[in-house]
Amino acid sequence: MSIVNKLPFEWLVGMRYTRAGRRSGRNSFISFISLISMAGIALGVAALIVVLSVMNGFQKEVRDRMLSVLSHIEVYDASGSLPDWHVTAKEAMQVKEVKGAAPYVAAQAMMTRDDTVRGVIIRGVLPEEEPKVSDVASQVRDGSFNNLKSGEFNIVLGRELARGLHVEVGDKVTMIAPQGQITPAGVLPRLKQFTVGGIFEAGHHEYDSGLAFIHIDDAMRMFKLEAPSGLRLRVEDMQRAPEVALTLSRILNGNLLILDWSKQNRTWFAAVQTEKRMMFIILTLIIAVAAFNLVSTLVMTVTDKQADIAILRTLGASPASILKIFMIQGALVGLLGTAIGVGLGVLVSMNIDVIVPFIERMLGVQFLSKEIYLITSLPSDLRWPDVWRIGGVAVILAFLATLYPSWRAANVRPAEALRYE
Repeated sequence: MSIVNKLPFEWLVGMRYTRAGRRSGRNSFISFISLISMAGIALGVAALIVVLSVMNGFQKEVRDRMLSVLSHIEVYDASGSLPDWHVTAKEAMQVKEVKGAAPYVAAQAMMTRDDTVRGVIIRGVLPEEEPKVSDVASQVRDGSFNNLKSGEFNIVLGRELARGLHVEVGDKVTMIAPQGQITPAGVLPRLKQFTVGGIFEAGHHEYDSGLAFIHIDDAMRMFKLEAPSGLRLRVEDMQRAPEVALTLSRILNGNLLILDWSKQNRTWFAAVQTEKRMMFIILTLIIAVAAFNLVSTLVMTVTDKQADIAILRTLGASPASILKIFMIQGALVGLLGTAIGVGLGVLVSMNIDVIVPFIERMLGVQFLSKEIYLITSLPSDLRWPDVWRIGGVAVILAFLATLYPSWRAANVRPAEALRYE
């Protein structure tokens, strides 16, 4: 109580105006409008925090699942093959950020089983080197990645691809290469039967349904290549991959092309960033609408409290003190609304993995289809810089909303205000 008594009178009056009035229905109505403004700010802040957290989580989840299959950096020659990949790998490993290197063959083919045909991306790899640059070996659910042996023509399929072809480990599938064989009867497609040696599940529908791994020697025989297509690299910090790629472009010898993961998936990441910016702008308008409600609340308060303002002025309060009173009132509403919204948004964002499944079970629906969104569960990645930014925007908008009503209160003339009292 003693701390409250030590506050300047502007704070005491401003806080008193913020509380519900008891003398008249009009005061109660104004306080009700003030509560609505506070609730609007809180909902806008909470919605913005939750939406940005979900979008951050979606981006992080898809990126991590993509990079569990893809490499951080790819190096390949302009000619389409990299015969001296050992030399290039040795040069790349001299950069301390590079933690692994492995050659690969990239090609496209058709996979058939009975009457089922699927188009797939074939990746020829060295099973003993691949764990250095990807997590595919640890994602094999049936069989083993080590079943890929030179000359045995085994294949590791994605879970959805295996399901679509109706095959399991040990079954046979036929690969059709696009490069045909020239025979006296004409150009015939090149066929080869492979044995399913493993089935992996990356959790990314695009790769689970359209990617297959074979031994790099089998890939070069199948597609008539004399050397690997290029080199895949893994770096210690994936966020620094663009910088490492720039460093490699300066030290690697040869006419090499170097792409990091952000360039390989530039369109997708650019689309996500654009969506995040647009959602931030759109949801900030919710906070702006609540701030406009705050303007109307303060204007009504100023109109209702003109007699009080006049009495304060006659007692010696300056226009600046009157200005502070109503700015404090509006700022308190904005701060309380922002604080409630931040608390609610953080709470929901941190428990969205529990809330969304509960709603899905209750309504009997699935919000995310893996064929469309690549993942099936709604992720969340709460980033505190986003929280502070959103809270700051809300407080600034609430503060700006107090300027006109406070200025109007400061210009009330005591004689005119008390004329009809």
